[in-house]
Amino acid sequence: MAQGTGSINSDYKDWEWSDDAGERARLLQSPSVETVPKSAESQGNGVGATSALGAVFIVVNAALGAGLLNFPAAFSMAGGVAAGIALQMCMLIFIIGGLVILAYCSQASNERTYQEVVWAVCGKVPGVLCEVAIAVYTFGTCIAFLIIIGDQQDKIIAALVKEPEEAGSSRWYTDRKFTISITAFLLILPLSIPKEIGFQKYASSLSVIGTWYVTAVIIIKYIWPDKELVPVEIPTSPSTWTAVFNAVPTICFGFQCHVSSVPVFNSMKQPEVKTWGAVVTAAMVIALFVYTGTGVCGFLTFGAGVEQDVLMSYPSNDIPVALARAFIILCVLTSYPILHFCGRAVLEGLWLRYTGVTVEEDVVRERRRRLLQTISWFLLTLLLALFIPDIGKVISVIGGLAACFIFVFPGLCLIQAKLSEIQETRAISWWAQVSYGVFMVTLGAFIFGQTTANAIFLDLTA
Repeated sequence: MAQGTGSINSDYKDWEWSDDAGERARLLQSPSVETVPKSAESQGNGVGATSALGAVFIVVNAALGAGLLNFPAAFSMAGGVAAGIALQMCMLIFIIGGLVILAYCSQASNERTYQEVVWAVCGKVPGVLCEVAIAVYTFGTCIAFLIIIGDQQDKIIAALVKEPEEAGSSRWYTDRKFTISITAFLLILPLSIPKEIGFQKYASSLSVIGTWYVTAVIIIKYIWPDKELVPVEIPTSPSTWTAVFNAVPTICFGFQCHVSSVPVFNSMKQPEVKTWGAVVTAAMVIALFVYTGTGVCGFLTFGAGVEQDVLMSYPSNDIPVALARAFIILCVLTSYPILHFCGRAVLEGLWLRYTGVTVEEDVVRERRRRLLQTISWFLLTLLLALFIPDIGKVISVIGGLAACFIFVFPGLCLIQAKLSEIQETRAISWWAQVSYGVFMVTLGAFIFGQTTANAIFLDLTA
């Protein structure tokens, strides 16, 4: 973050491909409250440093994460391999379309972050809603990360103490609530307090490697299954046509990289919409292969009995899987502070906008407010994670929000961008693009409403 400037999180330059945690955090930062005019800010620095290939890897790394653990369960809910792959392919068209729309609107508005584009193109109300959605999304993802830590620790501890997994809570130091809490207080909270988090670059690189390792283990375990794994029924069709939609939140959560796409687009050496279309297509195809490999192999290994977190379906004493669990724990340990940093930055921007105070005037109180925000965020996410052990419930909620980032906000931006064009006659292409935007908003609103209502219904009937 640049020091001594008149804006929050205004350091967008010098993008090289890396897994630097500081770079990943900048992808979601809050828009400037008192921004330097774009023309003055970009003089002598208008060309980014990221090549098209580098942009592909940044987008892939932004999309891939711990969400891949839920894809085998998503295939089970969708009704099998064919339904799961077909659902992904259909959604991929709109996912790529949304990424291209955001780049188009970023060029038209000359804005550099997702929420700035929404503010500039759609106005104040959608802009505020977008920032609130980002804050809620990052908050929910932090809860999911803590649940994942608890899930993996349960299996690792069961193997270490050589007791049945059901007996893991017989000793106080193996109790799930204790292990999550001690890990969170000793490792996550100290990493979340600092103002800058670039020091996590090496751990973040390991977490990316770990994500690919988990996929490799799941595929290998399917090809060469363990003898103790008993074959179970493998569904070949959904129980009902509406059951397919239950898999949508997981897919949205997995492929959601739209919030981080706008800074990546603006960091390119040639930030052109056509080039960006090729970049995001290549990146989403790579992510599709990873998620499909994990989803298909995990689902075919365990069938209808697969857990929401696929690693929970494997035995505790499996050494390669135990290493995968350790990698996932490392992944979420480093990702939680990054997501918290992003959510905190959005809340900071909303606060400074609401109070009308500039960054320079508020420096004295920034540290105290940051500590209060961090501790409150940490304690709330920890408390909810301790009493919501089912990660599927969290994914169903934040997956609905991910649908808003993929469908609703890009659709609104496209509609507003086309309506603002001054044309004497409306060409067929203009009407086609506006119709596409309307369809995206409608589809995204339906997915968000359906998944949220379904999550609430399941909670009430549980």
